[in-house]
Amino acid sequence: MNASRPMFLFYFSISLAIASSAFYHFAAKSTPHNVNFAVSLLVTYAVAFAVTLFGFLFFPTTNIAADLKELNWASIGLAIAIVGIEFGFLLVYRSGWNLGIAAVLVNVVASLILVPVAILLFKDTISWINILGILICLIGLVMLNWKR
Repeated sequence: MNASRPMFLFYFSISLAIASSAFYHFAAKSTPHNVNFAVSLLVTYAVAFAVTLFGFLFFPTTNIAADLKELNWASIGLAIAIVGIEFGFLLVYRSGWNLGIAAVLVNVVASLILVPVAILLFKDTISWINILGILICLIGLVMLNWKR
């Protein structure tokens, strides 16, 4: 295996997640207010299905039946979570939330909720510098919601 590939994947993966997340919020905020949620998401998931099929060109499988048998509850849970995120953000932006504030608020609070989950279930460790970062995030949440 090429030694540069893991480093490339390390930076490419986080860059893709960041760019996609930013574009996601831009697109969600740009969704017309008069469009039915279900119709909007139907088109969204139809396009997502096509993009995922295109992904097989880069991540081919030799036995899709065997791959399907290896799946667990997480794929269904992920689907439910994705629909919840989509509906949630469409409602958030339709109700008038600021694009930058809503995205930051949701991501920081979700991350804070995941800290004990990561420690207890996945045995992740956090350092004192991580704890300091968490405290700064909490201060940031207060500042984001500070009324002038």
